[in-house]
Amino acid sequence: MNKVIYLDNAATTKTRPEVVEAMLPYFSQYYGNPSSVYGFSTPVKQAVEKARETLAASIGAKTNEIYFTAGGSEGDNWAIKAAADAYQDKGRHIITSKIEHHAVLHTCQYLEHHGFQVTYLDVDDKGMVRPEDVKAAIRPDTILITIMFANNEIGTIQPVKEIGRIARDQGILFHTDAVQAYGHVPIQVDEYQIDMLSTSAHKINGPKGIGFLYIRKGVKIRSFVHGGAQERKRRAGTENVPGIVGYGKAAELAMETMEQRAEKERTLRNYLMERIMQEVPFTRINGDCENRLPNNANFAFQFIEGESLLILLDGKGICGSSGSACTSGSLDPSHVLLAIGLPHEIAHGSLRLTLSEENTKEEMDYVVDSVKEIVARLRDMSPLYEDFMKKQ
Repeated sequence: MNKVIYLDNAATTKTRPEVVEAMLPYFSQYYGNPSSVYGFSTPVKQAVEKARETLAASIGAKTNEIYFTAGGSEGDNWAIKAAADAYQDKGRHIITSKIEHHAVLHTCQYLEHHGFQVTYLDVDDKGMVRPEDVKAAIRPDTILITIMFANNEIGTIQPVKEIGRIARDQGILFHTDAVQAYGHVPIQVDEYQIDMLSTSAHKINGPKGIGFLYIRKGVKIRSFVHGGAQERKRRAGTENVPGIVGYGKAAELAMETMEQRAEKERTLRNYLMERIMQEVPFTRINGDCENRLPNNANFAFQFIEGESLLILLDGKGICGSSGSACTSGSLDPSHVLLAIGLPHEIAHGSLRLTLSEENTKEEMDYVVDSVKEIVARLRDMSPLYEDFMKKQ
């Protein structure tokens, strides 16, 4: 098989042709600044608001509750830092989990250096936050709970509805990083009692560099980027019009195809996981096997290094990852895998494969055969594996 088999859709996705087509006129034909008052900018302004309406409808929000950002990391930073700033007179305690994306974890650590206290909740061996732990961690000075909708590495979908109910009952703001979940599973902000929600277009076949932050009406969140009066004076800077239009189109397509896309991805994913578990010994699946994103498969192979596995898979035209793309330069094992209880030596042997609707069963067969061959080769070179087998 000579073509590239792309299985790293949690890192980024291919921009769909329909999205590119929708964006193109806003580079050179309708290029006016949407904040300008003359007629030339009117269709630009209308395009921005049409996209905002599409995105709001996709999560059951009001149009004026959608604020455009540069992506998920900005949305997480904005939600957490601005909430801390706005509500610090009420309290300086925040609750999150140990498996959050680093955009959340590093933001919380930043706030700890500025006088806030953060509780980092444990998860179970499937990567699930326990709602009872959230409730037990609440203090009189708790102002924010931030728990991701679904984990970007192991795909586990969190009990967001229960957490949202707990937060609402206690009068505490609830933010969720939905970057991996949005467009892949249904999300309704009122049903889940979400106050703030972060997303990013490039996870659903949209362009990079654009996202949105949902902020429920009535939440006291101040500006994060200061300057002009864009985004109802809450996020300064000339709007990324082509990106916004592209995101609107990508979201429209994602919502239309979600059910059948998820079913196809889940079927292929399950086939991939079943073959690997049956044919590659000393392997485990990371994350909840049922309650997980439909395209996510994450494995831990004993006695090998994940980086070596990735390099050899790349030589066979297979693109995968060992964790979050944002930490790919780190030599440390995944904080998510350590949080679910894996020892360092097993966590180092992880492989994340995230599918798209374009993948095929033929590709899955090729991937499994390649993984079997490479894992066997790496184990043959491993003194740990040799010692282990001698003791059997």
